[in-house]
Amino acid sequence: MSKKKKKSAPRAALLGVGLDNADGHKRITTGEQFAIVGGSDETHGRMTETAVKTFEELKTRRKQLHQLEPEELAEILHKSTPR
Repeated sequence: MSKKKKKSAPRAALLGVGLDNADGHKRITTGEQFAIVGGSDETHGRMTETAVKTFEELKTRRKQLHQLEPEELAEILHKSTPR
């Protein structure tokens, strides 16, 4: 008797890495589908805000991260990035 393999749901996540940290503070923020690590206080905050706004936009569009084409994700990220 062969066992049926369970079909796993598609998975996707965003990872933000900040490289401009000079104060030695270790910053890590995680969400259900994202992780932000490193960066100065300002950079880390901007990346976190971008991630949160990106997932809010996905809810508005009724889409999941794994459903996006790279171009659509880039457009959403650009729109979600604080100025």
